Amino acid sequence: MQVESFRTRPLDAGPYTFVAADALVLKVREGGRVVPVHALVATGVNADGHREILGLDVTSSEDGAGWLAFFRGLSARGLSGVALVTSDAHAGLVAAIGATIPGASWQRCRTHYAANLMATCPKASWPWVKTLLHSVYDQPDAASVAAQYDRVLDAVTEKLPEVAEHLDTARADVLAFTAFPKEIWRQIWSNNPQERLNREIRRRTDVVGIFPARDALIRLVGAVLAEQHDEWIEGRRYLGLDVLARSRLTLVDGAAPPDTAAAGLPAAQQALSA
Repeated sequence: MQVESFRTRPLDAGPYTFVAADALVLKVREGGRVVPVHALVATGVNADGHREILGLDVTSSEDGAGWLAFFRGLSARGLSGVALVTSDAHAGLVAAIGATIPGASWQRCRTHYAANLMATCPKASWPWVKTLLHSVYDQPDAASVAAQYDRVLDAVTEKLPEVAEHLDTARADVLAFTAFPKEIWRQIWSNNPQERLNREIRRRTDVVGIFPARDALIRLVGAVLAEQHDEWIEGRRYLGLDVLARSRLTLVDGAAPPDTAAAGLPAAQQALSA
């Protein structure tokens, strides 16, 4: 498939219940100098449970205007039925999601969030705080996740008020994944599933180093993405049809999925007493 036709094809395999967005910084020669540009990439899970490459665009900076144009383009091509978008917390990206995909929840990537939280935490305290944060994601159901988050806040409020404020502010966005069935939390609570894709893009673009023009960058990165897209479509389902149906039911009903009912809270709380 030609890269341009791949990038502009209709997105007609929806609803795309889950979407992830990320950006990579690459180098292009423009106006006699080398400048950084941002390759914006979105992936999604289609109605058949397969992952797709939804779009690729290149912008001068990872600002709100670039992301807004990117998501407007996806919507114009048919992106619909999105229940959750997973990404980092770049303000322009988050605003673009809200402006172009009404009704979708936003999941703040847990890996990026940990890095953001670490920046507010004294270095000596980070191992303890990191353990607390990880304990939130280790819970068996949504009620336990919420209860553990409360315990973490209680544990750090007095010792590390800035960390507590950061956690409290981010709570809804970090825990958006809990509205969906437990068996897919690992696939939706971070951008980690895209890391393999990013590594392959890096491997191919590192050979070039500095691209002579944006068109050249789009041709190479687009070819890599088209290859991956075909592998995903021809391979096994990424998410099962049953769990996708339940995820969409959650969106319609506005209720927690059946497997996230309140349960007994886990006993493993050693980190909280540190």
